[in-house]
Amino acid sequence: MCKKFIGLGVLVAVAAVGLLSTGAMSYVRTGYNTASAAVKESVPIDWEIKRARDMIKSLKPEIDKSRALVAREEVQVARLAKEVQAKEEMLVQSQKDILRLKGDLEGTTSTRFVYAGRTYTAQQVRDDLESRFDQFKVAEETTHKLSQVLLARKKNLEAARRKLDGMQSAKRQLEVEIENLQARLTMVEVAQTNNPVDLDDSHLSQTRDLLDQLAIRIEMQETMHSTEGGLVGNIQLDDPKSPELLNEIANYFDGTSSKSEIEGNSEVLLSSSDD
Repeated sequence: MCKKFIGLGVLVAVAAVGLLSTGAMSYVRTGYNTASAAVKESVPIDWEIKRARDMIKSLKPEIDKSRALVAREEVQVARLAKEVQAKEEMLVQSQKDILRLKGDLEGTTSTRFVYAGRTYTAQQVRDDLESRFDQFKVAEETTHKLSQVLLARKKNLEAARRKLDGMQSAKRQLEVEIENLQARLTMVEVAQTNNPVDLDDSHLSQTRDLLDQLAIRIEMQETMHSTEGGLVGNIQLDDPKSPELLNEIANYFDGTSSKSEIEGNSEVLLSSSDD
């Protein structure tokens, strides 16, 4: 059994190599790309708009993270700026002290110097001056390096701010574009709704046909009801020999002429009978 699986695996590998060597993979890639494009085209636009909205919302955590980094760098840069400022002020004061000691040593031949109520020899003053000067040079170099670091971090901070502003602006622009696309899609849907051709096979068209059929049935019921006539009871409420009926008969037969004709006819009948 194992030998069969091993043999099958070898055949599959050989077939794969054959496909690669004959360029059949290009057909596979073309088919995959075509199928992917067809799938994308079949996805409803409104669903894609919702997906785009979700993608825009997913930008918020990254923007918030960048905003937090910028805020942290702002705090650190501000602290570094205060440190550099303090060192520069210290250098200014140290330079004044050095120049004062130097002036004291150069301005007199005295071997004794009094500072803050204490007396120092000229050698002690010279040694202190040398130590101060060495410390000053080191502090000055350190302050210079910190100033360069501060300048670089300020530049980085400014670049980070611009990047953050760009991300926020791009997000707002995407939000505007997605709203424009939604408005355009809505207008297309409205236009399709107002097009009777597009509604022939739609649910709205079927509903319209049903309403038309109901209207026809109601009209038929109304017509049948109107032809049934009025309701008749067992009690006669009006005199059938109304003046209107007598006048109608008199007018129809023209009372005078009819009477003479009837009398003439009667005489003729009488004379005929006498004969």
